[in-house]
Amino acid sequence: MTSIITGDIINSRGQNDPGIWLHPLKELLGEWGKSPKTWEIFRGDSFQLEVSKPWKALLAAIRIKACIKSIEKLDVRIGIGIGEKNYSAPHITESNGPVFVYSGETFEELKKQKQRLSIKTPWPELDTQLNLMFRLAAVALDKWTPATAQLVAISIANRELSQKELGDQIGRTQSTISEGQKRAHYEEVMALEHYYRKCIKECISKTHT
Repeated sequence: MTSIITGDIINSRGQNDPGIWLHPLKELLGEWGKSPKTWEIFRGDSFQLEVSKPWKALLAAIRIKACIKSIEKLDVRIGIGIGEKNYSAPHITESNGPVFVYSGETFEELKKQKQRLSIKTPWPELDTQLNLMFRLAAVALDKWTPATAQLVAISIANRELSQKELGDQIGRTQSTISEGQKRAHYEEVMALEHYYRKCIKECISKTHT
């Protein structure tokens, strides 16, 4: 069982220089593997990424959100699918299986509902629960300013550091870091990520027993 993230960049066509978001996104996606087998950017502003450990998919989605929202006027739409992959091709966009169907379906639903994040898994009850949580979390996530999104990206990348240590590393005071994380609702977002991780691991464990 694996996870597939399907997404696209909102307002990308308003950017005169696509490199302003393309280069940071490519660098971030590269942390999960090589293109085009593990991730691929296609149709200009759409992308697909495999996160082989499904319980890490939400963290990946949050990191992508923070990366893109660090750029003025941009945002991202992300559909997470969890399931089986039946065929692995040299290009991720040519691979197939239920996980790709789930990811594609939930991504297309996002466009109709004007939401930015959703998930589809083999467990419908969990989908209902998590998608409600995602909608509530969006109240905070969708309002991140570029500065707030940058702080979230740095905070997640350095989760082992205290606020003071993080501040020392990027030249800010501990109080500035604390205030910025509060504005981002960082603690609540990471609590959701922790809960998601726990739920997915439990469901996968039950499926395999």
